[in-house]
Amino acid sequence: MAALTTGACQTKKKTSASPAPDTEHNSRNSLDWSGAYRGTLPCADCPGIDYTLTLNEDNTYQLKTRYLEKGDTAFTESGRFDWNDSGSQITLAERGEKFQVGENRLFHLDMDGNRITGNLAEHYILNKVSNDIIGRYWKLIEVNGAAVADGSTQKEPFIRLTGEENRLEATGGCNGMGGTYELKEPNRIKFSQLIGTMMACENMEVENGLKRALESADSYHIHADTLQLFRARMAPLAKFVTQEK
Repeated sequence: MAALTTGACQTKKKTSASPAPDTEHNSRNSLDWSGAYRGTLPCADCPGIDYTLTLNEDNTYQLKTRYLEKGDTAFTESGRFDWNDSGSQITLAERGEKFQVGENRLFHLDMDGNRITGNLAEHYILNKVSNDIIGRYWKLIEVNGAAVADGSTQKEPFIRLTGEENRLEATGGCNGMGGTYELKEPNRIKFSQLIGTMMACENMEVENGLKRALESADSYHIHADTLQLFRARMAPLAKFVTQEK
């Protein structure tokens, strides 16, 4: 009886000290790791490489890279990534690049899976980008400090930033507009390649004001359901409220 009791205690103690692998906390099962990460990684023959790496929950990724001061061409590729056995690192299958997954951060690793140290260590970090602004319908309510009254334009003026190819959809109340956008931390934004139809309407002040705001904006701020666009942190260029559409 004593031997059986002792054996049972020893077995129970061993089991409690070795939890099943799928119950252990790691980056893969404990962090909200899916989303877009951005940063500028060092480059041997340029000022840096602008990296935007999007991780999806189905273990696929999209990577956009742009070599600074070598034109505005951005290279986009996609593929799958694999987790290591401990659930702390990922490897981009098509590229062999490794990243340690942290809280709202990705640490670019060397080919052996080690953290990069030294003076450039902080430059090998990608920070997660807040996507509160993306995918929502933003109704324009103020431009250049002047309120936009309902019914004052032919169409309801709005903007929407889509996650697909970083596209901008918008109207200033008359013409449809489109373009691209780029987001960087902290709350930096840049609109480019703005195009639109050329119809003439009675009230073009709102539309022209919105277009100038989009061309000039370099930052944004979201509080509750309100979005504001700024340039150099001065008075807001435009103000929006989010609505379900």
